[in-house]
Amino acid sequence: MPKQRAIFGLRLAPRRVSFLLVLLGLFALFTLLFTLPSSIPTGPSLSKSIADHKFSIPKYKDKISSSILNPFRPASHKPPEQKNSTYGGSSWYSNWNWRSPFSSSITLDENRSLLPPLKDRAPIYCYYDTTVQRDEATKEADSELLLTWRRAWWAQGFKPIILSAAEAMNNPFYDELQRLDVEPSFKKDMMRWLAWENMGGGLLSHQYLFPMAAHEDALLSFLRRGEYPGLTRWEGLDNALFAGPKAQIGEAIVQALHNPKLKSSKDFIAAVTSDTFQVDPSHDSLAFYNTKTIETTYKKVAEEMSANRDKGLKSLNLLINFHLHNTWQDVFNNGIAVLKPMPAHTTHMIEPALNLASRLAACSDSPMPSSCPPNIRKCSPCVSSHPMKLATPARYRNTTGLYTIGTVPHPYTLRTLDTQRDNLDVAYVRREIKKRDEWLYLVFQELLGTGISGSVRVVKFKDAVAGEYATSHSLWLTGEKETVPHDLDWWFGFEIPSNATDDGKSETPVPGPERRPKPQHDPADGPVPTDDDLSREPILLDRAREVHKSKVEQDVRVRSAIEAWNLADTEAWRFAKAFLARSRVERLKWEEEESRYAGGVGSEMVKGRGGSWLRWGDDEKEED
Repeated sequence: MPKQRAIFGLRLAPRRVSFLLVLLGLFALFTLLFTLPSSIPTGPSLSKSIADHKFSIPKYKDKISSSILNPFRPASHKPPEQKNSTYGGSSWYSNWNWRSPFSSSITLDENRSLLPPLKDRAPIYCYYDTTVQRDEATKEADSELLLTWRRAWWAQGFKPIILSAAEAMNNPFYDELQRLDVEPSFKKDMMRWLAWENMGGGLLSHQYLFPMAAHEDALLSFLRRGEYPGLTRWEGLDNALFAGPKAQIGEAIVQALHNPKLKSSKDFIAAVTSDTFQVDPSHDSLAFYNTKTIETTYKKVAEEMSANRDKGLKSLNLLINFHLHNTWQDVFNNGIAVLKPMPAHTTHMIEPALNLASRLAACSDSPMPSSCPPNIRKCSPCVSSHPMKLATPARYRNTTGLYTIGTVPHPYTLRTLDTQRDNLDVAYVRREIKKRDEWLYLVFQELLGTGISGSVRVVKFKDAVAGEYATSHSLWLTGEKETVPHDLDWWFGFEIPSNATDDGKSETPVPGPERRPKPQHDPADGPVPTDDDLSREPILLDRAREVHKSKVEQDVRVRSAIEAWNLADTEAWRFAKAFLARSRVERLKWEEEESRYAGGVGSEMVKGRGGSWLRWGDDEKEED
């Protein structure tokens, strides 16, 4: 007979005793959770707090989480499309939250990249007198020099604008100037000031003044801000550069026009008092190729200009372009790094980037190859026998003096090359591909280590592409393009040579491939590809490009599956593609507008070269 237990004088079976104990436990737990105070104070108020305690139920302040991962988040409209926000299969939305790991959390569109807002470019004006009669050869030479001027200032973050007599005629002081009996040189100089004041002030530059320094130079950074508290000129530059607000420019013009000794004044500076300008002695980052400098420092060019002005101007243009290129090479004295994170299978994919690096490391043609810019007395002239160092590291390094060219592949392209398969399918993606976001992992492994998520790596990548000074220290291309953009002269600020010269003193270009520097292979970067791998790469890369453009359902499914498996790599690819596309759209729209003024002088479009960058192969009808 089972043994019975007595509780409070009652005899109960063992099963009923267990049931009763469970009920007592549940009651005690309920009491602890809902009847005791949420916090017990210390000190003499303890007994009073326990006596006066109240029942409390936890409250949730955030009833609906704002996270995009919340399934109960209410539906919302996509941000409106911005002006000029699509090109070449890319779409973007400019917003201050551009450092969000995934753009779709803001844009609500997987194919729309989140980019940083475009920086306002400080306008810098140059006056070109279109009323002077010139023959076609002179016009062409002047236009090429002005194109070099615009390209150099654009690459440094400015908006170069060429003014003409049309802007000066819109100034109320124009009629007064025409009635005055003054020196022709003063009248010509005053026309610059009238045109400048009509545009609202800012920077007024001579067409032979060029920025010759690193992008982060202190003076260039100050000028880029576009805030000039007083009328300023620079010591030793004569009339090469002025800065100031519209109000003070107008006051200076009135003072010059009402000067009793105006008839004997040769230029604007001589017609105003010495306290009109603040004189800044620091201008080491600016190179001024005035007549005096050319005659004393570049005698060969001066002789050519004396013999034939048109040929002399073209020679001067070559010299200036050589100095701009050489200055860039001196800034990046540690060489050029062409990223190659999977060295065994990505040789052909990075070939366009490597060819570009070879051209950048070569020497531009110059009438005086051993010369230095006028603002840099001691430089290291480019010599083809000792070119810049080229390397193909597998890891990204944020190193001073090192320029980086990256090729960002679509995840499908990367997997096709890495697996050496031309027929990927969804089953293979699910079962065989173990690593996610491998491209970002490999590129930033040295910088971030191994225990970092893809979302952190993609934010670091965005900083490397679009950070404060990123655009002047790196260029990021996509792996599906067979050539690099043809408008990269505007990205770097000088005309990139297509060939190298055979030594530092020769002016005759020779075919480039045999003279171009070879990249140095570091054993730590990985294995050297075999001949068999190299022979298969072009076929696999062509297949990846076909799938990338394909609209066949099977190809779309596989492409979508790989994108879903590599969200961070896909985000990086779309970000790099959209960022480069937007920079080109910005320049083209600006150049299209400016080509209507000053007779189109200094514009590539006038020469029929403005559409050259469309040859990159991604016109506006191209799809992702």
